[in-house]
Amino acid sequence: MAKSKEKELVIRVPSEVHSWIESERCQKMMKQKEFLLKLLQDARQEKRIPSLFDAKAQSVQPVATGVIPFRFADLFAGIGGFRLALERLGGECVFTSEWNKYAQKTYSAWYGDVPHGDIRSIKPADIPDHDVLAAGFPCQPFSIAGVSKKNSLGRPTGFKDVTQGTLFFHLATIVEIKRPPVLVLENVKNLLSHDEGRTWEVISATLKDLKYWVFHKVIDAAAYVPQHRERVFIVCFDKLTFPQPPAFEFPEPPQGTAPKLRDILEANPPDKYTLSDHLWNYLQEYARRHREKGNGFGFGLADPDGVSRTISARYYKDGSEILIPQGKGNPRRLTPLEAARLMGFPDEKKIIVSDTQAYKQFGNAVVPRVAEAVARKIIPVLEAKFKSNGNGCLLKGRDNHNNKAGAPICSHQLVNVP
Repeated sequence: MAKSKEKELVIRVPSEVHSWIESERCQKMMKQKEFLLKLLQDARQEKRIPSLFDAKAQSVQPVATGVIPFRFADLFAGIGGFRLALERLGGECVFTSEWNKYAQKTYSAWYGDVPHGDIRSIKPADIPDHDVLAAGFPCQPFSIAGVSKKNSLGRPTGFKDVTQGTLFFHLATIVEIKRPPVLVLENVKNLLSHDEGRTWEVISATLKDLKYWVFHKVIDAAAYVPQHRERVFIVCFDKLTFPQPPAFEFPEPPQGTAPKLRDILEANPPDKYTLSDHLWNYLQEYARRHREKGNGFGFGLADPDGVSRTISARYYKDGSEILIPQGKGNPRRLTPLEAARLMGFPDEKKIIVSDTQAYKQFGNAVVPRVAEAVARKIIPVLEAKFKSNGNGCLLKGRDNHNNKAGAPICSHQLVNVP
C-alpha cells in the first residue's frame, strides 16, 4: 500500500491567534482544517498584486495621482464590460463568475480567464479578497410574505429573509462574508420602479443593513457612445473602511462633441444584414396598426447623425429597435461589429460567437466607458484613504469586526493540520 504524502502538523498557537482563526473560518463558513490549508496554500502559491487592505500592501505606494493598485472581483460578468473598465484604471481581476457558456467563451478569449459558473454554486470563501466588487446583477422581485409573517410575530428579519432564493441573495451573502471596501453595481433603470419600487427598497435596505454607504444614479450612455441607454449605477463604501461618508460624486457627462451613430458604422456591411422585403413590409404594417391604436410600438429607423435607441438582448430577432437607413432601399440591421462599437467595445476584441449570441451579449453588456467614468470617481476616494492610513493600505478594521463576543479565551490552543 502506497504511503500517503500527507503529513500531520500539530502546533500550539496563542489564544488570540486561535480566536482569529475561529472567527475567520466561521465568517467564511469553512472547517478549521479547510481554512488553514487554504491559508497555507494561498501563502505558498501567491503571485499577485496585494489587496489594498492586505498587510502586504503596506509597502505599496500609488504609481501616480489617481492610479493605485487594486484588486477586483467581476460577478455576473457577461463579456467583461466592468473588467475592461477597471483594468484600464490599473485594477487586477482576481475572480470572475458568469454562468452563460457563450459569454464564458467570449470572456475567456478576450481576457484569458474562464469564468467560474453559476454564482449559486460558489462558496464565498473560495473568492480571493478584493478591494472592489463589480456586478451587473439581474433584476428580480422579492417575496415579502415570509417577512410580513415574522413581523406579525415580533421576530427580527434581515436581508436573508427578504432576498432568499434570488441571485441578489447570493451577491449579498458574498458581500457580507468578504466585505469588499467598494461595491460597483449596475442594473436597468427600471430597477428603481420595479415591483412598484419594492425591489429597490429591498436592495437599498440590504446594502445599508450590511453597513455600506449607498450612492446611486441613473446614467445615460449617450454622452459616451451613440446610444440612448439608461442604467442605474450603485456605488457603495464599507463603513468599516470608511467610517464617515466618503466624498464621492458620480461623473458629469464628458464635454465636447457627442458621439454620432455614423461614427461606428461599417463602410461596406454585408448584404445579409439588409432586411428582406417580407420582414420590412411586416414591420411597417405592425407599426401602422399600433399607431392607429395610439400605441408607440414600432421599428426604430435611426438617424446616423444622432444616437440610436437602446440595443437589447432581443436584437437578434429582427433588429427592429435600431435599423440603419439605406437610401431608397430596405434598411438593415447593425452588424455584430457595429453592435460591439455601439457599446464601446474596441475592435481588438474579436467576435468569436454566432451573430445571434453576439447580439445577445452586447445587448446585455455594461458600457465600459460609463463604468470607467464611474470608477474614475471612486479612485480619488480610495487614494485619499490609502494616503490617510499612513501605512499605504486600506484596513477594513477586521479585528474589531471579527472579534465576536463569547470567543473562547485561553493561553494556547492546539491546531491540527493534516
